Parts: sequence; structure tokens; C-alpha cells
Amino acid sequence: MARFRRKTCITLLLFVLFVFGVMMGLKTLKPPGAEFRSPFGLGLLPQVQQEVAAVRKAQNNPVISNGSPANLPPHHSKMDLDTGMNNAANSEASPDMLVTPNYDIHLFYYSWYGNPQVDGKYIHWNHPLLPHWDPQIVNNYPKGKHVPPEDIGANFYPELGAYSSRDIGVIDAHMKQIRTASAGVVALSWYPPGMADEAGEPADDIVPSLLDAAHKYQLKVTFHIEPFKGRDDHSLYNSVKYIIDKYSEHPAFYRYKMSTGRVLPMFYIYDSYITNPETWAQLLTISGSQSIRNTPYDSIFIALLVQENHKNEIVRSGFDGIYTYFATNGFSYGSSHHNWPAIKAFCDSNNLLFIPSVGPGYIDTSIRPWNSRNTRNRVNGKYYETAFSAALLARPDIISVTSFNEWHEGTQIEKAVPKRAGHLVYQDYLPHKPDIYLELTHKWAAKYRKEKEQWLM
Repeated sequence: MARFRRKTCITLLLFVLFVFGVMMGLKTLKPPGAEFRSPFGLGLLPQVQQEVAAVRKAQNNPVISNGSPANLPPHHSKMDLDTGMNNAANSEASPDMLVTPNYDIHLFYYSWYGNPQVDGKYIHWNHPLLPHWDPQIVNNYPKGKHVPPEDIGANFYPELGAYSSRDIGVIDAHMKQIRTASAGVVALSWYPPGMADEAGEPADDIVPSLLDAAHKYQLKVTFHIEPFKGRDDHSLYNSVKYIIDKYSEHPAFYRYKMSTGRVLPMFYIYDSYITNPETWAQLLTISGSQSIRNTPYDSIFIALLVQENHKNEIVRSGFDGIYTYFATNGFSYGSSHHNWPAIKAFCDSNNLLFIPSVGPGYIDTSIRPWNSRNTRNRVNGKYYETAFSAALLARPDIISVTSFNEWHEGTQIEKAVPKRAGHLVYQDYLPHKPDIYLELTHKWAAKYRKEKEQWLM
């Protein structure tokens, strides 16, 4: 009898430990609290609000911290990895053999990577370790730069190695992966000619190759306009004019059909909120002093929603829609999944498009070693599926994915492989294959298409 009791106790103890482990894993799917939290661990500190106010007051001042205010994760950071992948594997597969693209799935894409073989140097794979903002603890964390190709500024390692975004073979492989995932639109991070984020190099000359490769795989390309130095209503008009004049005749140039029947180009405007609504209204409202409306350059402009109060600013500015970008559930009002139904209702009542952004996870400790509090575990794909499920519940017009290849912040769905380099051990997608997140995107793109058909019936 005593032996039976001991066996029963051991069995119960093991069961309790198992349940505890499952609960801790599921906890990562939605972090406690949905208040605004920065991957920098800042939140909306008064000094950050003052910085944003200063940017709004002086539109010609450069943006800070890799193109982002200090309280937001600068997704614009460029990395360099070493690769000899000019002949990307399986790039010759016929596009006609691939799945039908869903043009309501948009993937944020970055063309800022470089390596010595193609670019003569590493660009962004050698990302520096960013210092903590608190001088009292800054020395508690390592400093320096990553040294590619073995040591890169990312927590995962690309299957294509430390590639160059100019490598035609890499571009082709990327477009094939995107098509395999059933996504239909590449939302390209873009700076005007001659401009780049502070760690990168100008890359507008890559656009023609991206358009050609996208067209080969029956994809479309839209533009995710970064907060370049001097961006305001005048310079944004000039940027839109440049893009439309130079690229709109290409068959891969993306246009969206509005409910009114108008078919227009679409532009995502990253960090749109740092410019005040009165300035944007000069460009984006019919009564604005230099209105773009009803001109050959009229387009659909999508604003970034971070704080809840940004909703009304977006309406006053004259934007046509809202996106949420950040892959960290709970980081901002906009990126918190449980707020999406309310945001969609607001958009519906104000004739705005709603484009929630889903992501597979978040980790940036390779470049911000002090930022583990904002890591979001992938949970073998469950975090990604939870985000897609939440997006579908809101019945959005479009779903965006953060990201295809933002390796610094660990939001990529591009193929990654296990890798060990000395003391470095990169994270990976095991026990799944390198293409697991492409497969999951394909699954949810099909589900979204099917459900959207039912919504519209």
C-alpha cells in the first residue's frame, strides 16, 4: 500500500510539472498587460514625448535612433552577412507550379543587407550592439560590433547566409519563398535616392530588380516609406511623385481597388505620427494647400497606429487607413491583439482601411542585449498562428506580416537554419523545417481568403 501511495504521489507530481510547463509556454502567446512597451524597455517617458514634439516642430530635423523615436523599435537597421549564394537553390522552379498569391497578404521586406562579394563590405550584418540609455547600468552590457559571417547581428541565422540584397539570385529566392507562402504583396522599405538609414547605404537602385523578380512570381510591390530626414508634406509629395513616375508602369507595381471602385497605388508611412496632423492635412485632404487628392499622384496612404489617441490624429491628417506594424503583442495599443476589433470598428466608422500586422515572434537581444523583457517566444509557430487568428476575428481589409526578413528584431519568416559558431548558438525553427513560417503563412492566407469570401457574401 505504501509503495502504491508513493507511485501515486510521483505520478501526480509529474503531472503537475507538465501542466505548469504548458502554462508557462502558453503565457508567451500574450504577455501580461497591454500597455505601451518599447523593445527598448522605455514606454512613453516624458522625454520621449518631448522628442516627438520637437520633431513635429522642426520637420527638417533628422529622425533619431536608426530612423525611429527612442521609444520605438527601429525596424530600419541594416545588416551584412557573408554568402556566396549567387545561385540560390531551386530558383528555377516554374512560378506556375506555385500556389495562387493572396494580394491581401502584405509582407514587410528589407533590401538593406550587403556583403563583400557583392557590395564590397558588410552592411548591417555587422550591426553594433546598441547601448542602454541609462548611464548607471550601461556598463553592465557588452559593447562592440558583430563580425560576420559567423557572428551576425541577429538571433537567428538565414539559410542563404550573410547575403546581399543586390544579389539577383537572393532576390529571386526571396520572391519564390514569398510566392510559396501565398502572400501576394511585397511592402518594400524605401528611402529616397541617395538616402538611407544611418547604418545603411542608398538602395533605390535595387527596386527595378525587385520589381522584375516579383513579376516573375506574379507578386506585386508596394512601398513602405521610412521617416527620412526632412520628411514632411512637401517631401512626401515629391517622393510619391518620384515613385509613381519611375515605377508605376511596371506590371508588378501594386494598386488597390477601393470600395468606391477607384484603383490607386498604396503607400505605408512608417512613423507617420511624428509629423503633426495639420502638416499631413495640407497634402492628404481635399482642402489642403498642396492637396494630392484627385491628381495623377493620388494614392492610398496608410498611417502607423501606436497610441490610442493617434486614431483621431490619423482621421484629421487625411490618411486612408491604419496599420500596426509591431510584432510584439502588448507593445503598443495598436499592436495589442485584443484591441483589433475596436480599431476595426473605428476604421469602419471613419471610412478607413484596417491592416493589422501579425508576426512570428520578437527577439532583438543580439543588438540590444538589455532588451530581453520584450522578447516574444515563437512557441514553435503558435505565437504566429495566434496573431493570425486574432487578425481574422477583426475581419480586416488586408493583413500585413512583420516581417519577411527583418533579422535584427527576429521577426523574419524567411528560412532560417541551426548554426553554431564557437560560443555562439543561434536560435532556429526546430523541430520544424526552415520553411515552417512560409507554410504557416500559406495556411492562414488560404483561410483568410476563404473567410473573406464569406464576409463579402
